[in-house]
Amino acid sequence: MNNIALKFMPSREEKPRKKGVAMIMDKGLNCYEAEGMAETAGHLIDFVKLGFGTSVFTNSLKKKVDIYHSHDIKVYLGGTLLEACFIRGQISDYEKLVEKLGLKAVEISDGSMIMSHDEKCELISHFSKKYQVLSEVGSKVAGKEIPTSEWINMMSKELSAGSSYAIAEAREAGNTGIYNKDGSVNESMIREIANVVPLEKIMWEAPQKAQQVWFVKNFGAEVNLGNIPSNEVIALETIRCGLRGDTFGVYLPEELKAKVQK
Repeated sequence: MNNIALKFMPSREEKPRKKGVAMIMDKGLNCYEAEGMAETAGHLIDFVKLGFGTSVFTNSLKKKVDIYHSHDIKVYLGGTLLEACFIRGQISDYEKLVEKLGLKAVEISDGSMIMSHDEKCELISHFSKKYQVLSEVGSKVAGKEIPTSEWINMMSKELSAGSSYAIAEAREAGNTGIYNKDGSVNESMIREIANVVPLEKIMWEAPQKAQQVWFVKNFGAEVNLGNIPSNEVIALETIRCGLRGDTFGVYLPEELKAKVQK
């Protein structure tokens, strides 16, 4: 519940929601920081990703996962760890860790290694029998371009294989995948993808404020966004709802928009 009932606010689903989802990047928060974030903004967080391979070195890992779960936040391990296990032939060890932690979600990616798409879809199908799967499309290698038609084809096949969300890769810096090297949005690519793949099934990684603003202005408050820095959860919601300068006038009626600073 909001602390003040403002007029002209966009509609937002409450948890458990399927659209307007936020995935937060945890790159090594301690348990106190995790508890603080969850207590203050847990109602706005749908997923927490324990970034890349950080979970290998995190003390009190189960305790932290339990903190998030107690606030109805789903946790999953970064796809890079799955790839690290896959390339070493240790998927069974990965599964044991997921089960030990009591996770409800899994990320399947192939951004750091060469994996056939059939192998990736087989992993998605396998894990989707027990877990909610989010699959990531796009390379982590800067400058490596994937044709938009291939993005669409891979996303579509992965959703059919059992993925609940197709994640559009951008890395934690937001300068590859669906973005240009300077972090600017590759608008033509994104619009082409969104014209084919159901928008509610795509999670766009958008770690930078300008990227978040672009998605909200172009796709609305209920767009799914990921790789959000852990200290910007509430700031993102203000962008979604027109309570930050960048989107201040988006939801206002025309007679009030005339009073908005240009």
